[in-house]
Amino acid sequence: MLLKSRLAGTKNYGAILRHFINDETSGYMDKDDTLLIGKIVGVHGMKGYLKVYSFDESMDLFDPGRQVRLKSSSGTTNTFTVKDVQAYKNVLRVAFEEISDRTAAEALTGSELLINRSELPEPEEGSWYWCDLIGLAVYGIDGTYLGHVENLFETGSNDVLVVKRGEAEILIPVTSSIVCNVDFKEQKITVDLPEGLI
Repeated sequence: MLLKSRLAGTKNYGAILRHFINDETSGYMDKDDTLLIGKIVGVHGMKGYLKVYSFDESMDLFDPGRQVRLKSSSGTTNTFTVKDVQAYKNVLRVAFEEISDRTAAEALTGSELLINRSELPEPEEGSWYWCDLIGLAVYGIDGTYLGHVENLFETGSNDVLVVKRGEAEILIPVTSSIVCNVDFKEQKITVDLPEGLI
């Protein structure tokens, strides 16, 4: 559940980008694009708390004071300010400044929660957002073109680049011994593949 692909063990901003990439796009995404960070799946209590299924392992994107956009099933989008957030089982209980009772909260059930890609913090050194890796060209250390990153997935111990060249597919582990360089200016990744990986 990683938004970041990393050489160090950072797991902030959990599943947002994996959900976004798998469901919404297969190409490079710029910093102005909108990310789906969660969905309202129900209400809690009488004070307007919403049950939110978050596509993130961290609650940081729901810090009190943060503004998020809610997109209803009809397509209407409105901005709300987080008042409080509580972790409960596999959901978050989120209160918004603008919602004070259960009736108003129920009207938002099914809405999607959105933020701009530009609102995410810059990744730590040695970490990259999955969306920024999608579409990059991949080359071996000898300059051989291997393909483009089509997708990523997590194995538990590390992330894996899904690299496609025509019909051929290579699965490349994201580890410090294999990923030599990620160059966004040149739009490419350089890798040192062990024997037998291709």
